[in-house]
Amino acid sequence: MTLGQTVIEKIFSAHTKDEVEPGNIIWLDLDVRSARDFAGANVVGNLKKNYGDQEKFEDKEKTVFTFDCVVPANNLGYAENQQIIRFFAREEGIRVFDSEWGIGSHVLIEEGYSVPGSTVVGTDSHLNIMGSVGSFGQGMGDQDIAFGMKAGKTWFEVPPTMKVIIEGELKAPCSAKDLTLAVIKKLTSKGALGRAIEFEGKAIDKLSFAGRITLASMVTEMGGIVGFIPPNQEIVDYFKARARSEFTPYYADEDAKYVEEVVIDINDLKPLIAVPFKPDNVVEVESLEKDKIHVDSAFLGSCTNGRYEDMKIAVDMLKGKQIAEHTVMKIVPATRTVLGDMIKNGDLQTLFDARALVSNPGCAGCASGQIGMTGTGEVQVSTGNRNFKGKQGAGLTYLCSPATATAAALAGKIISPENL
Repeated sequence: MTLGQTVIEKIFSAHTKDEVEPGNIIWLDLDVRSARDFAGANVVGNLKKNYGDQEKFEDKEKTVFTFDCVVPANNLGYAENQQIIRFFAREEGIRVFDSEWGIGSHVLIEEGYSVPGSTVVGTDSHLNIMGSVGSFGQGMGDQDIAFGMKAGKTWFEVPPTMKVIIEGELKAPCSAKDLTLAVIKKLTSKGALGRAIEFEGKAIDKLSFAGRITLASMVTEMGGIVGFIPPNQEIVDYFKARARSEFTPYYADEDAKYVEEVVIDINDLKPLIAVPFKPDNVVEVESLEKDKIHVDSAFLGSCTNGRYEDMKIAVDMLKGKQIAEHTVMKIVPATRTVLGDMIKNGDLQTLFDARALVSNPGCAGCASGQIGMTGTGEVQVSTGNRNFKGKQGAGLTYLCSPATATAAALAGKIISPENL
């Protein structure tokens, strides 16, 4: 009798000849092998050192480089590393999504590399964002990525899977970020350690493309390997129009085995915020209002909340208004596609009139020296995914939704969007 399989077990079974069971180490075939400007030059160095004059790529069509951490390069280190990659990629005939494209993981989705049921690796610690579209994504070290590019496969230990069941529906002004923070509050930063997660529930089914990305992108902060959201028809149709190859969405069997099931009720969910210095240090935004915490800066962007839907929330809230005096709002779209939509829809004018600062696509605040850095004593509300001490500078970073960040920018203090 064949035992039921979880999503990750089905994807792995389709990409290996080895027996797929939790705890087993398997050889996993890789559909996409990528490296970003961070560690990408090291990948190039490993390829040259270890493989010399040999053919360095199992399949060049499945190999890409992306630039997103520091774009355009604003220091000699990144400028040198990016140019090392450019030279190498030209010589080898490898695709480079250069500085104008935006966040690599998002670009791989938009350009049809990462599709439902696929396996994707790269040098990005948040590459498990691919679970948003039912794909397995994983960040790895530069030596592992170099080997994956050469061999077209890597070894991986099959993780156990836990199920997170969301009861209730999202109600405005709460969004996918508030849902995500509710999950992190429940699981903590260690609750999914070494596990894959499958998300289930009516609110999960109704999540938009952007909302799915938000939830999946913060599985890293839950300690998880990857978090899968079952692809609905909208997601399947999205990839029918852009996938570079045939794809198969995978869904868990009814008799699949889970190491744990966690139920989270969001019927009474209110806007949430993660207080420094931990992403799981989550409280209701309202609980901080009495403290009248002055906000020096607001950051809207990152792989977690950089889609057009996130930008539009801010645009609608800022229309005809001005950001508070002594507060700066910094906005960084995730990709060139998102920025293009903002231009076509006239959103930049609204943001300009509101006194917001809009930059080119990229990771921004999650990379040192980029938009979103804070100085000593600076209080920042951010739609990013991490608020560790020193991660975004010497200041204090609070993690929240686009609506909460925009409300804070308008009020000049931390305030729930429903009380603005």
